[in-house]
Amino acid sequence: MRLSVAVASLLVAWLAGLGCIQAVTLEVNEGNTTCIKAELSATFSITYNSSSSTRTVTVSLPNSTTVDADRSSCGADGSSPWLVAVFGTGHEMGMSFSTNSVMYSVANLTLQYNLSDASVFPEANRSDVVTVVVPSVGIWATMNTTYRCMSPSTFVGEAAVTFSDMRLEAYMPGNDLSPTESVCTADQTSTTAPPTTAGTTTTAAPAPTPPGTPERGTYSVNNLNGTVCLLAQMALQLNVSYFSPSQNKTVRELVNLTPNLTRSSGSCEAGSASLVLAQEGSSTLNFTFTLNSTSNKYHLSGIALLANLSDAAAPFSAGNASLDYLRSTLGRSYICNAEQTLVVVTTFSLNTFRLQVQPFEVTTNQFATAEECQTDQDKMLIPIVVGAALAGLVLIVLIAYLIGRRRSHAGYQTI
Repeated sequence: MRLSVAVASLLVAWLAGLGCIQAVTLEVNEGNTTCIKAELSATFSITYNSSSSTRTVTVSLPNSTTVDADRSSCGADGSSPWLVAVFGTGHEMGMSFSTNSVMYSVANLTLQYNLSDASVFPEANRSDVVTVVVPSVGIWATMNTTYRCMSPSTFVGEAAVTFSDMRLEAYMPGNDLSPTESVCTADQTSTTAPPTTAGTTTTAAPAPTPPGTPERGTYSVNNLNGTVCLLAQMALQLNVSYFSPSQNKTVRELVNLTPNLTRSSGSCEAGSASLVLAQEGSSTLNFTFTLNSTSNKYHLSGIALLANLSDAAAPFSAGNASLDYLRSTLGRSYICNAEQTLVVVTTFSLNTFRLQVQPFEVTTNQFATAEECQTDQDKMLIPIVVGAALAGLVLIVLIAYLIGRRRSHAGYQTI
């Protein structure tokens, strides 16, 4: 699967360079106003079983794609805004959006494909319609700005979706895309040196001071009835790399989350749960947990970040919906006091300290019995091994002492 995704991404980039993939324009309207608008190119890499083998096809979003007006919505009455695009014979792509009033994001990306379409899936051994959902894909932007990402970006679920030449805005205040843009990380990298003039000197910016260990915070998500359905305690540190225009190079920065400035929100469903941490005016961090109902195991499957960094040309955006961290058993919490580094993408990782989380089956607003991470178990094992070794050494010395005393007594004779 990883190989097919990589090949698909290279194919998309090559075809886009040749102009073979054309952008489509999609709009969701309510009356005379537009609330969602997208200009994008998209391809889908789908693996299916045929009568003789397993095949992978790459499908592009055609120019004939239209918006399903009946199922698309601007999000009235508290519902989420939806963009549903239909194409071909029973195929569709959908995006749902969410906002925390500072930033908006693509909360879920859905792909529906019809295996009975023989022109796309020849000799498929099934004829049903398959729906794939990819949560928290990492498409984030500041409110009233356009999300822009010209570079190919691939999001992996049971199928791979690759966007390119993408300009998108939801919760639009006007009928056209905002001229102010939130640029994705891939588009921010630049190798062009700034112009210089004679007689001018450039002073390098001082290296930032490491922020130290972050403070631990307590975060929770409530059900509609007000009861806690997700509980987390953790100290978090963002580790990001981005292009700095002032230094004309890529820099790395560590940013601590401050609990008393951070608001938590999210949702709890039967098979998934999300935790959104919004630090006012600076960052929004989204966690997605997935439950496997067959094995009764859950794990952290997605992390997405949108952050305003002081020396970046645009908001930093990164995410990954195919992670496998913090794995534990349903009905138990996951705990790891040791520092962990959760790699999300090459430009973003998350450092966690003194973490405990339970995204499912929280009762009485308290953590259930915890399952420890391997690092904590290894740390507990070291003093046990050392203690056992010391006890063995003491036992050996004691035995040697007793044997020595017995031999010394045997050397005396009674007069």
